[in-house]
Amino acid sequence: MNMGEGVEWGLHCCLALAWVGEETPVPAAKLAAWFDLPQAYLSKCLQALVRADILGSTPGVRGGYRLARPPERITLMDVVTAIEGRESVFRCTEIRQRGESAAAPAGEFRRSCGVAVAMRRAELAWRRELTAQTVADLMATAPAKSPERARRHFAATGS
Repeated sequence: MNMGEGVEWGLHCCLALAWVGEETPVPAAKLAAWFDLPQAYLSKCLQALVRADILGSTPGVRGGYRLARPPERITLMDVVTAIEGRESVFRCTEIRQRGESAAAPAGEFRRSCGVAVAMRRAELAWRRELTAQTVADLMATAPAKSPERARRHFAATGS
């Protein structure tokens, strides 16, 4: 499974915005500069987070992005889904019923495909784990100086 880099970018932006606080919108250009990312692509990721009600955006010269809800209510799965979509990672196309097996008796494939069952089980475990962790959890494990460094950066550069 390959997730796009937008997931990492989105999570880090949520973390930075949580440190800055809801009252200070941060422009995409400042977030892009903070992480040394291409602004155009980061803006697309941020807009996906706005559509998912993870971020709020304020237009205009003093506008920017902020968290739309408290960090405790934004799960990692919320961000993954906003950026990557809700589609299942694994798609079973029942190839076991093709080729040599195409002529097998109809009853042979009554039970679900073992490969599909195993993959779904693994994906559900992965989704449960990401749903159980929030941006607040990330805040708690971040290096001690990160929040202050982010606040200083965004305050020094203005909004």
